[in-house]
Amino acid sequence: EDDFQFVLCEGCRQESPDLKLLTCLHTLCLSCLSKSKPMGQCPVCQTAILQASGIPDMDNLLFTSLQAKLKVYKKIIDEVDLFCNNCKKAGEFWCSECEDFFCITCFEAHRCYLKRDSHEAKRVMDIRAGSATDFLKGTRGTSNLFCSNPTHKSQTASIYCPTCEKAMCCSCALLDSQHTSFRDIRAESRRRQEELSAMSRELKRNRSGFEAAYAELQDEAARLERAQRETRELIGQRVEQLVRWIRREEEELLGLVEARQEQGRQELARELRRMEGVLRRMEAGERLVEKMNLYGTEQEVMDMQPFIKDSLQELRRLQPAAAGERGQPGDMAECRARLQAL
Repeated sequence: EDDFQFVLCEGCRQESPDLKLLTCLHTLCLSCLSKSKPMGQCPVCQTAILQASGIPDMDNLLFTSLQAKLKVYKKIIDEVDLFCNNCKKAGEFWCSECEDFFCITCFEAHRCYLKRDSHEAKRVMDIRAGSATDFLKGTRGTSNLFCSNPTHKSQTASIYCPTCEKAMCCSCALLDSQHTSFRDIRAESRRRQEELSAMSRELKRNRSGFEAAYAELQDEAARLERAQRETRELIGQRVEQLVRWIRREEEELLGLVEARQEQGRQELARELRRMEGVLRRMEAGERLVEKMNLYGTEQEVMDMQPFIKDSLQELRRLQPAAAGERGQPGDMAECRARLQAL
């Protein structure tokens, strides 16, 4: 669906299992990052990539997960290969926790043996009758957080240690004699999500300043073009009245205009590119937080929130330059003074 084009790579607009999240909060696949010129910059907003290899360390876990879930949804909608993962009969139910299809017989056994684990299987017909948004929201609450201790990867985490800044299972919390004041992991996940939402709202307020500055730069670019055109016309009118021996002065004046105009265009183009990059980073941040609110699992929030928070804080510190602080590129005063003297 068009609503879920955001899970694609922002460079090639293709699905990819290797999506990377940049500090500018744009999402690109490894192929686009390796092809980007110049290397070490985001091809969307030209923000520098801090890693020497030009490949960010942070995976976009949210978008990769949504791609996988949407493939399952498409499989259900298209009625392709819907077979029970246990006995290979026709699959009539799907468990979002197991990520398996079940026939009616295996579904009854699944419901009996795993009812204490809160596994909820839905009818394929009901899924097909709903939308992709309903399907993704239905799978959002099924993902459990797991202990960050490598030896307890299969243990469900229900406790958060603010000192370690890690999720842990009950066994790790009991054995941890150094830290106390543990928090509920789900409360911590909600706190992080609320923190990102608050930062996103503040970013929206700051964005208006950048948009105003961007509009001013566009006006300055138009002014520069008008000044260049008017000055060329004036030079042509005056020079035509003079005798042949001053033709070299005409050429020098035209050259000066071209130099000033090119200098001004380059300065404004650099500033416009910088502003466009900042605005695109802000749009990416707002969009990512919005999608995290809608579809992010607690595991994804816990893994991605610190990284996203750092990037949003960096964006929040940026301020557009005031109109008085910017120079006047492409000033034609010198050219006009020489023309008057002539």
